[in-house]
Amino acid sequence: MSTFPKSPKDDVDGLLYFGRMLDKIQLRARGELAEEYYANMGRATAADGAMCNFLRLDYHKVRERGLAGGTDEEILEWCYENGRRPNKGDLVVWNGFISKLGWNDFATPTLTRWKKHHGIADRSDIATMSDLFDFEGGRRS
Repeated sequence: MSTFPKSPKDDVDGLLYFGRMLDKIQLRARGELAEEYYANMGRATAADGAMCNFLRLDYHKVRERGLAGGTDEEILEWCYENGRRPNKGDLVVWNGFISKLGWNDFATPTLTRWKKHHGIADRSDIATMSDLFDFEGGRRS
């Protein structure tokens, strides 16, 4: 049975999306993640890749660390120690970016395509990828 990953709006120590990326890694390893998520995991132009780029880490290293266990906070601290530690201003920029991904930017065609796929092309309240992810996960009706 497939499980939907955490909301991208949940934060780990003030960083949005990180917990979702880890959740996808761990769900996939247990065979619980819907296969439709596989293609974008770690892809440079998708949210996981952008998250890893922001942290200055290779996705496969983050994946390996995430599968080794620990809390999201412990894994994030490892990322900071092995990549880069963003300052408060960096977090504002990242959180703004990830919360608006898909709204009038390079990801808009992807958002449009997935909204059509889900039969919700007319839903103006689903304006970002985060909104879509929450819809898919049943956190938004």
